[in-house]
Amino acid sequence: MSLLQSVMMAPEIRISISEQTLAVWQGGACIRQWPVSTAKNGAGNQSGSNQTPLGKHRIRACIGAGAPMGAVFVGRRQTGEIHSAELAARHPDRDWILTRILWLCGEEKGINRGGDVDSQRRYIYIHGTPDTEPMGVPLSHGCIRMRNQDVMALFDCVGSGTRVTILP
Repeated sequence: MSLLQSVMMAPEIRISISEQTLAVWQGGACIRQWPVSTAKNGAGNQSGSNQTPLGKHRIRACIGAGAPMGAVFVGRRQTGEIHSAELAARHPDRDWILTRILWLCGEEKGINRGGDVDSQRRYIYIHGTPDTEPMGVPLSHGCIRMRNQDVMALFDCVGSGTRVTILP
């Protein structure tokens, strides 16, 4: 296989904020698509905005391989907890990051990389969320939320370095 063929076969993620979807493209075809929840505050790249950043990104790190469904993460580390209704009731203000984390880094200097617009320093992830949270509705604090089984499936078909494009 040539380098060009290899690049053409590498998966790419495309996230549509307007459609609230995440699609995996490979070889010029959409092979999987899931509903997501992006930022309640809309699209934007500014640090502190609680908005989902636009533009070209890559997966910087894949975190949580082998973790059980519903595993709770804080600071990209498993807490040992598994999300449940009882745990949620004890921590009603927690922004739940569950099951898997795909940590994004921007590829466009001045747009989503560096300075006050750096997606990686903003800790922008694709991650699991409680299954009670609606999909297709913008409700996050900037990240891209997915159902737990969906983020597990996505995690298994991409890796560090996978291209991610976030569209308005």
